[in-house]
Amino acid sequence: MKKINLACIIEDDPVHQMLTQKYVKLTGLVDNLMVCKNGKEAYNLLSSLITTGEPVPEVILLDLNMPVWDGWQFLEEFLKIPIEQKITIFILTSSINEDDFIKAEMFNLSSNYLIKPIKVDKLKTVLSEI
Repeated sequence: MKKINLACIIEDDPVHQMLTQKYVKLTGLVDNLMVCKNGKEAYNLLSSLITTGEPVPEVILLDLNMPVWDGWQFLEEFLKIPIEQKITIFILTSSINEDDFIKAEMFNLSSNYLIKPIKVDKLKTVLSEI
């Protein structure tokens, strides 16, 4: 299994943020983690990394329902940035709303739609497939 150098968690809820960080570390597949509390914070940080040529995350675990910018706003803006490196985005949400599944399809992320709380085994499986 290939190790992931850098992953980004975009999550506003401190409990889910802590659990996701812990579970990512338990997979043993990720060396470094960055955490953002909303889509706007993540967009600013990631676009800054891209602009300065610094390493960007290979994986983003994105919550949908957040203040400031939600996950959809983040996706709409972030996907406009030309990026050479492949970044795999997983939606990690508690939403089971059919509209969110349909919207995920519009971003080609329906197969990367994970319901939280996620289990360590499931996270290890999806991360190992990258």
